[in-house]
Amino acid sequence: MDINIRKAEREDMPQVLELIKELAVFEKEPNAVEVTVATLEAEGFDNKLFTCFVAENENEIIGMALVYFRFSTWKGRTVHLEDLIVKQHYRSEGIGTLLYTTVVQYAKQQGVKRVEWVVLDWNQNAIDFYEKSGATLLKDWYLVQLGEEHIKK
Repeated sequence: MDINIRKAEREDMPQVLELIKELAVFEKEPNAVEVTVATLEAEGFDNKLFTCFVAENENEIIGMALVYFRFSTWKGRTVHLEDLIVKQHYRSEGIGTLLYTTVVQYAKQQGVKRVEWVVLDWNQNAIDFYEKSGATLLKDWYLVQLGEEHIKK
């Protein structure tokens, strides 16, 4: 297997969306994905709201990591890793590690002081991997979200 990690291009977004949907199934939320290819293209390439890295094997995108900048009042600009997914058939081949390393290198190139993300409490493989990499799990914090139905009130 010859894996190439690169920045995603606009024409990669249909395959990226398929990976997002696969991640939703893995996270037991198969019907939660509302984003479209058009949204990914517009927000990632016209508005430049995110950067996406893809893992490619023989012209097939088999993994991706999507990141964007956040601002911490304590640290300044940070990189947020929204999602990292590798197709199920290709897991345990080191592809996730390659994508993760690419994200960390990107953060270093951008001069940020922190990379942050969330992980589900039942995803022990990911938790173990992140802890081995030196990441700190903040178990006393809650992820808080306000849904569209409450934003529109």
